[in-house]
Amino acid sequence: MSQKQKKPVEPTKRGKRPMPRGWPGPGGGYSTYLQAAPEWRGTTVQVCGMWPFAAGTGSPMVGVPIGRNILSGATMCCDPISWFMRAKLISNPSMFVLGKPGLGKSTITRRMALGLAGYGVMPLVLGDLKPDYKDLIEALGGQVIQLGRGRGHLNVLDPGESREAALRLTGKAREAIQADAHGRRQTMVSALISIMRSQPPNDREETILDEALKVLDERFQGTPVLRDLLQVVQDAPDRVRNVALDRGSLDRYRQITEGLEASLIGLVGGGRLGEIFSEQTDNPMQLDRPVVFDVSNIDDSETSLQAAVLLACWSYGFGAVAVSQALADAGLEPRRHYFVILDELWRVLRAGRGLVDRVDALTRLNRQRGVGMAMISHTMSDLLALELPEDRMKAKGFVERSGMVICGGLPRAEMDNLTEVVPMSQEEQNMLIGWQDPPAWDPATGQEAAPPGRGNFLVKVGGRPGIPVHVGLTSVEREINDTNKLWKTGEDGKPLKVEVAPDGSEAVVGEYNLDDPAMLPPPDPTTRVVARTGVDE
Repeated sequence: MSQKQKKPVEPTKRGKRPMPRGWPGPGGGYSTYLQAAPEWRGTTVQVCGMWPFAAGTGSPMVGVPIGRNILSGATMCCDPISWFMRAKLISNPSMFVLGKPGLGKSTITRRMALGLAGYGVMPLVLGDLKPDYKDLIEALGGQVIQLGRGRGHLNVLDPGESREAALRLTGKAREAIQADAHGRRQTMVSALISIMRSQPPNDREETILDEALKVLDERFQGTPVLRDLLQVVQDAPDRVRNVALDRGSLDRYRQITEGLEASLIGLVGGGRLGEIFSEQTDNPMQLDRPVVFDVSNIDDSETSLQAAVLLACWSYGFGAVAVSQALADAGLEPRRHYFVILDELWRVLRAGRGLVDRVDALTRLNRQRGVGMAMISHTMSDLLALELPEDRMKAKGFVERSGMVICGGLPRAEMDNLTEVVPMSQEEQNMLIGWQDPPAWDPATGQEAAPPGRGNFLVKVGGRPGIPVHVGLTSVEREINDTNKLWKTGEDGKPLKVEVAPDGSEAVVGEYNLDDPAMLPPPDPTTRVVARTGVDE
């Protein structure tokens, strides 16, 4: 029998073992503060010789770098298109962003748009209300389309690139693109009528609109406008009268179409929705560059007009994407992928009954169309405040179908509604509640400090544990991400030039004047001029 092996002799001092921080007592070298070891990031090929002092990040490294994991400090990469195409982490290239105002919902979306642009994905901002994305798109060399009262028009009957694309296509591809353009125009006219009336048109009116659009396409040479559609309804052609079921009586036809005619007159004559949709499109959308629809000139009090313009931008944008993909399928254009941003979703949903169905039809086929999508709202209550229960269920489906849900700071009252759609642990809920706390008062500067949850987000994918991340901005991003430009003025009210330092601090470097070429001319004398912040190049 072999002898029992002796245990290795451990270093001791007076028969005692050292404590985790060293030997206690005088001269023992005991450390009261244990300094954290420095960390570096590298690939497995680079750090393989550092074993066992290497550890995995625990966060996905595929996609746009958006910040650092709050718990581990590791770099976090995330965007719906990369996680769908490359990482295969989600089954739908879309995300829903929730969070209270001022905590950075637009900032994290801008970061993803900027990173995806570097990957060759075109950002499409279909309605910028503040504006939050205009400067970013301009910095990327994109197209800015201004819409508003007296600032631009968007013809909802304009087929856009569909007409030229149909001439280049043949067979079923041509029929499909023409049918898609017809359906979008009918859907958009019905949506505008729904906003005008606060309720959708009835089945008979929908049928009359469908047939009137077909008659208009056959009769009209060029691009029609709503005034031309109204004329077709008033002319009462036989095909339209047949679907109206007037039983051969013109008086009965007039009675049936009276409500529809009145709604179309309201859209053409500059009523609540103005004349934005009644004229030809001023600035057609280009498909080979980033695009933003700047609708920031529409006042927040005009909720119906805001909702109508947003919905029109969404319909126009998705129609252009459909044309691009049809041409790519036929080998006539290069394949392009788009990152579509739908901000302030709640404004459209609340504008009238039936609009949830319109938005649902626009957003359901993003995976088949090669489109990544970001939908942004404040809280789940925005989606659940709709009048009809079926609309509320469909609105919840927007969140349920999203590949990922990104949450910023949210109040405690939101947790019950949110956890019905996105499973969350109690710790994750407490984290979101803590991020929405109000900012502290800084006695040194006499101003409020930054809110504790600004830039903090929880990325949730299905039932997996959420990944908390803090979005840090570079100095260049701070210059184009400033959403408080209206407050950068001097005592005399003149707009100031502000330079943003790498640490986030701001310094006034001068004043703008009306002769400065960096100042944009005001669209009308009553509009206040606001300067762009940042350093002139």
